[in-house]
Amino acid sequence: MQESKIPKLLQEIPDAPKKLYKIGEIPDQEKNIFLTVIGSRKYTSYGKSVCEKLISGLSGYPFVIVSGLALGIDSIAHRSAIDNKLITVAIPGSGLDESVLYPATNRNLAKEILQKGGCLLSELEPKTKAAPWTFPQRNRIMAGISHAVLVIEAENKSGTRITARLSTEYNREVFSVPGSIFSSASEGCNELIREGATPITSAKDILNYFHLLDEKNPTQQQMIALSREEEKVIELLNTPLSRNALSEKLAIPIIKVNILLSSMEIKGLIGENLGKIYKK
Repeated sequence: MQESKIPKLLQEIPDAPKKLYKIGEIPDQEKNIFLTVIGSRKYTSYGKSVCEKLISGLSGYPFVIVSGLALGIDSIAHRSAIDNKLITVAIPGSGLDESVLYPATNRNLAKEILQKGGCLLSELEPKTKAAPWTFPQRNRIMAGISHAVLVIEAENKSGTRITARLSTEYNREVFSVPGSIFSSASEGCNELIREGATPITSAKDILNYFHLLDEKNPTQQQMIALSREEEKVIELLNTPLSRNALSEKLAIPIIKVNILLSSMEIKGLIGENLGKIYKK
């Protein structure tokens, strides 16, 4: 366990932590999309199936799945990420010392997250036990460290709703899975959509938001249908350019440029050699 540098996205929030402990390595935020996945501890079979289906649909794309190591949807999100070979980051409501890691029933899951290249994070001192005040405190880190937050299931008054509200305050995109009007487990999700959250009914909705195709090996016809940003990149790459040079010429923040370039590389449009991006 060691003290970690505060990730760039997390530095942006007004109540950023002054200290952060980690076990494992935090994935590069300029090359990956951090997606926080949250939901009820008392999940339904619908919520479990949706969580597994959505995360499996992100397999092969540059997503890092963030959640809170809690029972319920958090555990399902971490497990689904591992099963689909996605890196996952757990931010528990306790310190990171094994003697206090919460919940105790998920300590083996935490070990597996680390074995698969993931990371555990906490701003709490290593031997701090979970308490009622530690969960709202860690929720702001889950919201602040990510590019977007995906709410699978949530009752109207819950910690999940608090995390979603913080995400909005931090200018993060909020995705919400619609559910049955007869299910209390979906009341919070349906309310979030009424308040302006982006409804998510498939992994493709998430991929489209981040300008990623759901086809990893697009046909030539699909490759021709470029977005405006992709067309600009191709035009600029008559000679290879660095990521920073592209960021300046496109007038787009480097984080967004890296997400765009990751998408284009998956499509087979560009490559990188010796720090320079070139078109194929």
